[in-house]
Amino acid sequence: MTDLDTLKNLVLAPYILKATALIGVKRKVGGNQFRHSFSTLGILLDYKYYNDSILLKASLLHDLLEDLPETQLEEIRWLDHESHLVVDLVLEVTRQKHETKSQYLQSILYAGSINAMVLKCADRISNLTDLHRDTHSEQKISDYLDQTEEFVLPMAERVNADMLIELKDLVAKRRKIVEIMVND
Repeated sequence: MTDLDTLKNLVLAPYILKATALIGVKRKVGGNQFRHSFSTLGILLDYKYYNDSILLKASLLHDLLEDLPETQLEEIRWLDHESHLVVDLVLEVTRQKHETKSQYLQSILYAGSINAMVLKCADRISNLTDLHRDTHSEQKISDYLDQTEEFVLPMAERVNADMLIELKDLVAKRRKIVEIMVND
């Protein structure tokens, strides 16, 4: 099956409908979490993860449980024949209330599946793209970049060399933004 055939046969509609619940969750940079989910999906498609339907479907729902904890997992588990695996991946990349961000990222880095690391890298690329000095403090940006270097770059090193390059480039560009903020 060609990449085109794979994409033609990919059924995302039930997951898109579930993800529309994120339209009401605003992002600090503007827009909403629904758009962020599509950005994450787009990044995975850009990196040619056409053949991993579970990863692509999970990308649409990856923030759903954190942003809307009242979400009924059982409804998602019945969406299609793969949905139980999609839910498992979404749960794997969902930060638990008792975890610090560092603990959460560390658990994905050291105990996460390949798909969890790929999804976290795509998510971080989207988030770094949205990291701007007019919406985040210098300290917030610096901390986020430090966290990316400590946990997400090693994930990318394990799963996708091209994502690693993009993440390093984004970190370097955002470091320049921090320099400008400090010197202003």
